Amino acid sequence: MSKLKSFVIAAFLTAPFAAQAEPTGDADAGESNFRQCASCHGVVDPDGTVIHRLAPTGPNLWGVVGRQAGSYEDYARFSSAIVAAGEEHDVVWDEESFVAYVNDPSGYLREVTGDSRARSNMNHRLRGSAEDIYAYLAQFSAE
Repeated sequence: MSKLKSFVIAAFLTAPFAAQAEPTGDADAGESNFRQCASCHGVVDPDGTVIHRLAPTGPNLWGVVGRQAGSYEDYARFSSAIVAAGEEHDVVWDEESFVAYVNDPSGYLREVTGDSRARSNMNHRLRGSAEDIYAYLAQFSAE
């Protein structure tokens, strides 16, 4: 196979993955919509700079984009289902998984794990655009 043909095939195969790297939502709208998340979640960078006050209920969402589901070093209250989603089913928070999860947390975990009894500790279903909130949180990612 020629080098050009190999390059074209490689470019074609990786194009969909590269296209997914940029969030599709509106980060400004997501910032406004984040207030419904802020009663349980906060955003605090590794140096301690507070973007949104860290609430005691849910994990810090700094760096959530690209993070394995159910993993955050300083948070021990994840449900066993979300830990299983990350550890056993390789769920990493990208736009597709994030949007599906926040729109129906337990339903998403049941689908991913295949466990009809799986439950999320997050019982809030998002109102509004999950894509916008994802775009907002993507700004606070280590990636």
